[in-house]
Amino acid sequence: MQGEIVMSEQILQTCKELIDDAKTGCADLVFKEVSLEILSRASHVLTETQFKHLVAYASEKMQERIPFELQQKLMAHR
Repeated sequence: MQGEIVMSEQILQTCKELIDDAKTGCADLVFKEVSLEILSRASHVLTETQFKHLVAYASEKMQERIPFELQQKLMAHR
């Protein structure tokens, strides 16, 4: 049981890092699609409490705006 808790905490942290990476490396629409995919997959492996925490985290990130200059660079690389 203890090992499962540690593993799911690591998965939760990894999901947050994936969301952060997507936020800094993707255009807004792509970021939202990637976040939804991460949430979809995470729902199968996290506890209900952890999943709710991840949903809240992703929601906060979705509401953040990235600087206009970074958005322009991301669009130019497509």
